[in-house]
Amino acid sequence: MTEPFVTRGFVGRRDQEDSGGISGDERGRRTPPGQYLTNDFPVLSAGPTPRTPLDRWAFRIEGLVSHPLEWSWSEFLALPAREWVVDISCVTKWTHLDMRWKGVSLDTLFENVELEPSAAFVIAWSDGGYTTNLPLADVLNNQAFVAFEYDGRPLAPEHGGPARLVVPARYFWKSAKWVRGLRIQDRDEPGFWESLGYHNRGDQWLEERYSGD
Repeated sequence: MTEPFVTRGFVGRRDQEDSGGISGDERGRRTPPGQYLTNDFPVLSAGPTPRTPLDRWAFRIEGLVSHPLEWSWSEFLALPAREWVVDISCVTKWTHLDMRWKGVSLDTLFENVELEPSAAFVIAWSDGGYTTNLPLADVLNNQAFVAFEYDGRPLAPEHGGPARLVVPARYFWKSAKWVRGLRIQDRDEPGFWESLGYHNRGDQWLEERYSGD
């Protein structure tokens, strides 16, 4: 049986779950408008789940940089990494507080390349052909990271493993699963969901869900 192109998780649920002893006031402060809280980690995918062998996996930065740079899986794991505890909000209206990840900051990756002066946008691309676009300013200063662990374990393929981009300040479709590289550009370029009517920037606090919001 083949996997569905868009998983049922994109429909979303509307119940609200307990959030591990966090006070009601804090839950309200940390929950963007129109969202409900969940302790689940729904599986949301467009297309089948890629399963690239780690010995053939690489992560690449290309485009408006002084020279393209690529890391193998073992080289990527050798980069300075840290723990991250962040709140994640999906356009399907669930929010999960205090999600625990381990990964490498995009700032750390960019330390290894020289961005050209005209660099302004990042296009994240993934196994399976998925892309998503972000202003460079939205991923610098520890605003984004490439995660390879979740909740103390290697990131599962259905959640984007072996590695996914995580951009906590944007709806979760911007956190590209199965990420394999970043292309630096001087112009914006809508990605997969943005081309299908999702908002170009996806700020959850402004409810930028769809084009025109």
